[in-house]
Amino acid sequence: MFTDADLRQIEERGSSLAAIEKQIENFKQGFPFLRVVKAATIGDGIIRLSQNGIAPYIAKYEEELSRKKVVKFVPASGAASRMFKALFAFAAAYEGNNGVAEALMDENNADLKSFFSRIRDFAFANDLDASFNGSSLESLIEENRHVDILNKLLKDDGLSYGSLPKGLLKFHSYGDSSRTPVEEHLVEAANYGAAEGGTAYLHFTVSPEHLPKFEALVAEVKAAYEEKYNLHFEISYSIQKPSTDTIAVDLENNPFREEDGSILFRPGGHGALIENLNEIDADIIFIKNVDNVVPDLIKTQTYFYKKALAGVILNYQKRIFAYLERIENGEEKILKEIESFLQNELCVKPPKGYADWGVEEKKNYFVQKLNRPIRVCGMVKNEGEPGGGPFWAWNPDGSVSLQIAESAQIDKNDQAQLSQMQHATHFNPVDLVCATRDRHGNAFDLSQFTDPQTGFISGKSKNGRELKAQELPGLWNGAMSNWITLFVEVPIITFNPVKTVNDLLREQHQG
Repeated sequence: MFTDADLRQIEERGSSLAAIEKQIENFKQGFPFLRVVKAATIGDGIIRLSQNGIAPYIAKYEEELSRKKVVKFVPASGAASRMFKALFAFAAAYEGNNGVAEALMDENNADLKSFFSRIRDFAFANDLDASFNGSSLESLIEENRHVDILNKLLKDDGLSYGSLPKGLLKFHSYGDSSRTPVEEHLVEAANYGAAEGGTAYLHFTVSPEHLPKFEALVAEVKAAYEEKYNLHFEISYSIQKPSTDTIAVDLENNPFREEDGSILFRPGGHGALIENLNEIDADIIFIKNVDNVVPDLIKTQTYFYKKALAGVILNYQKRIFAYLERIENGEEKILKEIESFLQNELCVKPPKGYADWGVEEKKNYFVQKLNRPIRVCGMVKNEGEPGGGPFWAWNPDGSVSLQIAESAQIDKNDQAQLSQMQHATHFNPVDLVCATRDRHGNAFDLSQFTDPQTGFISGKSKNGRELKAQELPGLWNGAMSNWITLFVEVPIITFNPVKTVNDLLREQHQG
């Protein structure tokens, strides 16, 4: 199946023949569905912090902040082209501006009508206006030159918004100035990621072709934000490693070959970023998507709950470390207490037959379940937004624990499983706080805590030829499936993603 040239290509990517053969086997066998026990709900897997209960967690985090290295980890790879899908389609359909006025009267084009009628409400409007050298956006719209506006916004001879990553687009207006998501993440880090006068650490995962643009933007704005917030920013970047790309296959599960005979490899999805996360040197890591940012006017709740989630993780980490130390010191009287802690607070139910285990077997089990990376995941009430949900699910070792499951992981032909999925009251907005060091301060090897059986297979095409692609276990589901997991309810106001350009017209993004 593989030639010498193939083996060289695989080696050059930093992968191995064994890994590629395993991926091909996954195509042949498929991935098993996650076995869900029930949806996690308030009081049954999801913690709801009372108004009085939040303050101690925030105080705990603020007390520890000067002694901890905190990093804000922001997945920011890829172009924002999907944000502008409708605009691209409209521009292509009405190239030359013929029939635009009539088209905008069609109720099917209501979003396009909103885009043009509120074009001044976009933070990029002034840049777009200036790019026409004297003709205002209003006059262009009056002349039915809507497609000219879209082309200037999207194409590379204009603002290039169709090919730039989301992190570099202007999202929010502040009077005479505006901010990109990268800048909003700097502001967030300054407000909850560092003590005054200290260092705020941020790490962006970016595409190689966009890295120079990220570096240029940060170089341009960094000093001003440092002065404003009286601290220093240390900003690092990484790209998704070629070694995490997965092989594509044809419909017969043979390697999909390019016209020159080489094998086609595709990015392994956001789950590949577990390798990038594995290299972050920090006591506390905040993870948040690049597009989930808001103007300063409504950031307070974000700061409030970010600190609370960090306080929760520090509280549980302290207790976990104390239990591990007492086990190591041979305290057997503590085992019943640990058993209760694991099952009732960490939500880890033991495998069948556990009751018959001896003392040493239970001890080893406790150490195995306690000595792991920890994540606290913010969960918002499900109001129709897409996103992975919180569930109790079976693990390969026979235990049951909390997992974030995407809908694609649930067997929809199994009515019992489908029913459990439909009972989910919350979803994951990718609002995570992680602790990735053991009690001795050593970093865990995060690659040892994934479930490789939670990948995805999807149908794609290239140059008119169908192919199958494989994604690695998702970053916040399969790639973290063997972490200690805690779910905490957070308010919906902390979740404001931008999936389409018109999302920027929502009240939350208008400031």
